[in-house]
Amino acid sequence: MLETSARLLALLGLLQSRPSWSGSELATRLEVSGRTIRNDIDRLRELGYPVEATRGAAGAYSLGAGGVLPPLLLDEEEAVAVAVGLRASTGVQGVEEAGRRAIGKLDRVLPAVARSRVEAILASTEHGPENTSTNADDPEVEPSVLGDIAEAIRRTEWLRLDYRGEPTRVEPYRLVSWQRRWYLVARDPEADRWLTLRVDWIELRMPTRRPFTPRPLPEEEYTDFVVREVASSGWAVHACITVRAPAQEVLARINPAVGIVEPIDDAACVLVTGADTVETIAAYIGMLGLPFHVTEPPELVRAVQTLGARYAAAVG
Repeated sequence: MLETSARLLALLGLLQSRPSWSGSELATRLEVSGRTIRNDIDRLRELGYPVEATRGAAGAYSLGAGGVLPPLLLDEEEAVAVAVGLRASTGVQGVEEAGRRAIGKLDRVLPAVARSRVEAILASTEHGPENTSTNADDPEVEPSVLGDIAEAIRRTEWLRLDYRGEPTRVEPYRLVSWQRRWYLVARDPEADRWLTLRVDWIELRMPTRRPFTPRPLPEEEYTDFVVREVASSGWAVHACITVRAPAQEVLARINPAVGIVEPIDDAACVLVTGADTVETIAAYIGMLGLPFHVTEPPELVRAVQTLGARYAAAVG
């Protein structure tokens, strides 16, 4: 039988591992009597852990939310996964610094075997560029902004915000993380229009605390809606490019997230696309492998000319 202090830690670990346990299950796992379990539960409560109990035939114990964060008890595999995952966390401002602090605490208490496993994984792993789809830096989002938006979604409350400097008020529905960017799916009730808003372009105003009645999205999936909308409105730079090929041929060569294709006639179409830089668009349209014509924006025209001259010089 475990000593009292070790048994309390083991009991706390079990309570953290799943939503609820019956007293008999805990007694069996710890090889003690039901009375000992009840006494240990009381000791945990005295130490400040909010262990909740339901009575009756289906009675069970569960660890509720408290005023302080209890020690997180992890097995070796969980500790290794957390340590490796923390070192890989990027894309949300503040997470990297908080992650470093958490790693420091975790490293100090990792058993030698687990620490050796983490060091081996890190020493034998290479990381490619975090953003290979564009020459623009990954945007960063404040964790507090994500948290405030998520709270408004959970409470079905209106959001008052500035989007790229323009004040607006929307009904928030879902946060979507895609292509190392965060998006908010929202509805503009005045225009009766669904929107995909980049969170790094959002500046939140005072909470409204005003609830709204949710409406179903006219799509099967929020992610599908974001992928489609980003092509036409979710990039820093947008362009309409005339492609001298049938629309179906262009559609067969692109991912739906790359752009929207509008036919002109049987032999030509317009590709509505975008990216965070004109250089990225210039590279993408060249990869189509089809003849195209660009007239605007001027920055894109210059980027295509520069890229064309560079390729021509490479074989001249």
